[in-house]
Amino acid sequence: MTTGNYVVDVGTDHAYVPIFLCLNSRIPGAIAMDIKEGPLRIAKGNVRSYGLQEQIELRLSDGFAALAIGEVKSAVLAGMGGALMIKILSEHWHVTTSLRECVLQPQAELFKVRGYLLSEGFIIVKEDMAKEEDKYYPMMKVIPPKTGGKEGGSADGKANCSKEEWSKVEMMYGKLLLECKHPILKEFLEKELRVKTAIVEHLGTQAGVESKKRMEILQDEIELVVKGINYYEV
Repeated sequence: MTTGNYVVDVGTDHAYVPIFLCLNSRIPGAIAMDIKEGPLRIAKGNVRSYGLQEQIELRLSDGFAALAIGEVKSAVLAGMGGALMIKILSEHWHVTTSLRECVLQPQAELFKVRGYLLSEGFIIVKEDMAKEEDKYYPMMKVIPPKTGGKEGGSADGKANCSKEEWSKVEMMYGKLLLECKHPILKEFLEKELRVKTAIVEHLGTQAGVESKKRMEILQDEIELVVKGINYYEV
C-alpha cells in the first residue's frame, strides 16, 4: 500500500485493516465498506474506540457501489473468494480503473484471479505471502488499466493495452513469488507435494473408476507443484 493514499477497504468486516493503517500513519484516512450491517456496527465501535471517527468513514455497500470516482487512490480487497473479487472489480469498471492501485488477498481461486487480472490488462507489480497458524495468505499489489473514455480506451470501456502472459505454474503460484524464491511459498509447495503424494499413494490401493480419475487429477497437480519447486533449484 502506497503511504499517503486515501484507501477504500471493501468487505471491511470489523475495519481492522483501515484502523491499522491509520494508527501506523500509513494513510491519512479511509472509507471502510461492507455489504452487511452487522459487521459495520462492530466496525463503528472499533473505529470509535481508537478515536478514528474523523479518519475512517463507514459505508454500507455492495462492492464499489457506494464509492465515487476520485474519492480514494487505493483499494483493499482481502479475505474473500476469487470469484467475488473478480465480480467486485468488474461490476463498477470505471471506479476500478480510476484507482491507482489495488491490494488483493484472495482466499481461493488464485489461478482464476491472476488470469482475470492479466486478461483485463492489470499489471501485477508485487506479490507477497504470509503464514499464520498453518494457513497461507498470498497477496498482490496491482495497477488497474486506465480507461474511462480516455485515450487508450475502447468503446466498451476496456483498455487497449498489451497484456502480459504467464505460464500455468506462474498463474497458479505467482510469477513474482516464484522469481524471488519466496521462502513461504517454498514451504507451501513442499507441503502440497507431501499431502498430494500421500493421497495418490492411498488411492493407489483403492479400486474403482472414481479413484483412478482422482489419481489422474492429483498427478497433474503434483506435476505443477514440482515445476514450482524447480524454480528454487536454479
